[in-house]
Amino acid sequence: MPIPLEILDEVPLVADLPGEARAALALRCTLRTYRPAQEIISKENDARDVYFITSGAGRVVNWSAGGREVSFEEIPAGGMFGELAAIDGAPRSATVIALEPTEVCVIDGASFMAAVLSNPETSRRLMERLTAIIRRSTGRIFDLSVYGANIRIYADLQRLSKPAADGSNSAVISPIPVHSDIAARVSTTRETVARVLGDLSRREIVIREKDRLIVTDTDLLAEMIEE
Repeated sequence: MPIPLEILDEVPLVADLPGEARAALALRCTLRTYRPAQEIISKENDARDVYFITSGAGRVVNWSAGGREVSFEEIPAGGMFGELAAIDGAPRSATVIALEPTEVCVIDGASFMAAVLSNPETSRRLMERLTAIIRRSTGRIFDLSVYGANIRIYADLQRLSKPAADGSNSAVISPIPVHSDIAARVSTTRETVARVLGDLSRREIVIREKDRLIVTDTDLLAEMIEE
């Protein structure tokens, strides 16, 4: 039974496919649901399926030989993953786990590639996505090569911060990030994250409230990153 076409309308990559092409793609799609922390795809698996997240979110991760989690990105609803294996036929390069109750639309790699190659706009969108992945990876390699763990943690806090509503020089991080999640994103340990956040708290650069962190001076935090 085909999935409702409205589901594909919410996926930017294939939203521009002509009606008939989207209908044909929907015939090849199936819906699956996953629990929080459940594995959706695993590294080195030989499957070629491509996944569109229709609700929920996923996290792309790998683990070191010592068992430390390294997080590459979080994929929200409307995002996708699995396209690399569909393109080159190689095994999965990472594991994806569900961050919350998550529903995905799954299509086999051959059907996905046929849809992409038949529509120039969809091909362009896919190239833009792959380009963005390369740019993020280049930035991550640079950060790991140049900056110490404390600077990478400062930068992650800066990325998570949203300007305060009162227009002041402060910012809000909500919900409060989990230490292990920060550690996975910046390739360090939970203990290092706890130490750095503790230091920022003692200096009152970061203040913890019930369900959020307040960055009291965003200019100072930016200066600390630059220095």
